[in-house]
Amino acid sequence: MAEEKRTGAAEAAEAEVNLGDILRVRREKLAALREAGADPFQITKYPQDSYSKDIKARFADLEAEAETDVVVCLAGRMMTKRVMGKASFAHLRDDKGDIQIYVRRDVIGEEPYAGFKKMDIGDIIGIKGTVFRTKMGEISVRCTEVVLLAKSLLPLPEKFHGLKDQEMRYRQRYVDLIVNPEVKDTFVKRSMILRELRAFLDSKGFLEVDTPILTPFEIGASARPFMTHHNTLDMDMVLRIETELYLKRLIVGGMDRVYEVGRIFRNEGMDPKHNPEFTSIELYQAYTDYHALMDLVEEMMRTVAQNVCGSLVIPYCGHEIDLGHWERMTMLEAVKKYSGVDFNEIGSDEEAIAVAKKYHVDLPEVPTKGAILAEFFDAFVEEKLIQPTFIYDYPVEISPLAKRKPGDPAYTERFEYFINATEFGNAFSELNDPIDQKERFERQVAERKALDPKCRAQVDYDYVTALEYGLPPTGGLGFGVDRLVMLLTDSPSIRDVLLFPTMKPVD
Repeated sequence: MAEEKRTGAAEAAEAEVNLGDILRVRREKLAALREAGADPFQITKYPQDSYSKDIKARFADLEAEAETDVVVCLAGRMMTKRVMGKASFAHLRDDKGDIQIYVRRDVIGEEPYAGFKKMDIGDIIGIKGTVFRTKMGEISVRCTEVVLLAKSLLPLPEKFHGLKDQEMRYRQRYVDLIVNPEVKDTFVKRSMILRELRAFLDSKGFLEVDTPILTPFEIGASARPFMTHHNTLDMDMVLRIETELYLKRLIVGGMDRVYEVGRIFRNEGMDPKHNPEFTSIELYQAYTDYHALMDLVEEMMRTVAQNVCGSLVIPYCGHEIDLGHWERMTMLEAVKKYSGVDFNEIGSDEEAIAVAKKYHVDLPEVPTKGAILAEFFDAFVEEKLIQPTFIYDYPVEISPLAKRKPGDPAYTERFEYFINATEFGNAFSELNDPIDQKERFERQVAERKALDPKCRAQVDYDYVTALEYGLPPTGGLGFGVDRLVMLLTDSPSIRDVLLFPTMKPVD
């Protein structure tokens, strides 16, 4: 063991020395370029007119050793270099992929070739030349010009081992994108997913809007906000934890179908499914209910998956997820199916408490029958929901903004949908009774303050005023974009689909 530690320390020391040499040599090269009046950082543009992927597609049928007279200009990062005396090969990586370049001293000239030989892997270069296919069958560019556009003063991670440290990959996403091309593919797909979501909602007559990120006070919802201060108005403000209340104000105002792609901030825990800031889409449609929104979710998920992935069967975390088939169960049905407990037979909060203790289910802070039903769901059901499933008719205690079910006021017209034991979205038939809403808000804030006397939550009475003007029957849906991207890119952690996830500073 002692020998292993000594060897490991020696290797680390050697790597540090080598890195120091590399940093010194690269800066010396930059100083020499500047001394010669060839500072690469003074170059402002390059006439790039082609991309690697397009060239390979255009000349896919070109035979081995065949030449063309097609002149192309490319720009990108040099990822490999093999110097062989009078001629050299390198690979250039641009926005669309990699392509081999061939550089000969007798073609570009003695001095430019000497300059090319001094270039380092990681340098940004521009090249001009003609397309050909090598004897080995690789589409390449025979260079007539190679220009250094930006000097890389830090070396890229070693070719065959790359950037493997997961935390460092998140901290230095710029390096991760350079050396791990599949990472860029994830974020290209993320952009495609957002585009498809917008296209789908636009096609259904929804209007995209923007609502405030800074809000005047903390509402009674359980999510903890980030606090800030507005200097000009001399008032504390919070970063929004949802977009819901502003969007429903717009429904009151006569905008019947609205949605927002919004950044949300919650000052809470972090794990593979949660980041303090994340992207959600909330949408609201007048004159519809939660059943219609289930149909909308199914169609939306099928459409986006088909257009982005080319299939409705998606591999995710070892499962084959079939987005073409969805199950629907009430929360009561799901709890009975997976725990054996029928909450229809439980008459009081006290009985529910006794059943929870019998089944070793944690009691919620306010142990009502409905809240305990939700705890049973968390304990027995959620982990079983691998294939797409709607769970609907939630207890009123955990649904302060949802409309009560006609004839069964203990439950609400609310659903969530689950895939791979994870909640992906939440929807209601929206509560539009201002009297009921005011009472629920006030009760919610009172419960928060009873649990945390320092809590600064307030009732949003302006929203209640909006409801008093009349909110039509409305269906509302919110879902996390990041979790959808995780699903469609088979990414196990939310940090894998955020370009710059929240990280604690190294120092």
